[in-house]
Amino acid sequence: MADPADSLLDLTVRDLLDSVAARTPAPGGGGVAALVTAMAAGLTAMAARFGDGAVAERADELRAVAAPLADADAAAYGGFLAAVRRPRDDPGRAEAVARARADTIAVPVVIADVAGEVAGLAADLVLNGNPHLRGDAAAAVHLAAAAAATAAELLAANAKGEQGIAERDRAREIAATARGLADQVDRD
Repeated sequence: MADPADSLLDLTVRDLLDSVAARTPAPGGGGVAALVTAMAAGLTAMAARFGDGAVAERADELRAVAAPLADADAAAYGGFLAAVRRPRDDPGRAEAVARARADTIAVPVVIADVAGEVAGLAADLVLNGNPHLRGDAAAAVHLAAAAAATAAELLAANAKGEQGIAERDRAREIAATARGLADQVDRD
């Protein structure tokens, strides 16, 4: 297993898979959703390079945003665990937990946003891109939709009281739209 201070992006695929499966709190669903979003963006960029350079460029930008979110999610969750482990009588505990919870909400919001945009780009490539790469573009839609749904689910788990409710609802909308695109791809 890799040192937790190392970036998930620097692990071999084998080490990454072992790290995800390890009995540790992170990487978890958020990190995986970020990496899946980055891979979906990569598939989208590859499929677009056989036709639409502007879409390929945007997909590359989204991949660059999504990939580091895997580490950001792990850091946010680690910060949350540290905050809730503070002694109950610590006068700063409640504020620390609220701040840390906000971080665990903020990262999945961005993952959902990016995944939703990737799903839209890829769905357009399924319909209008190179027909020989339709399967790759469709795979990107499905992967991005799954990542958006995962981010929305994690956001719902992290929201408490009023904190994170608007973000949860927005992520659920993005996930539903991405799922709709995946369903549309299946019908076409």
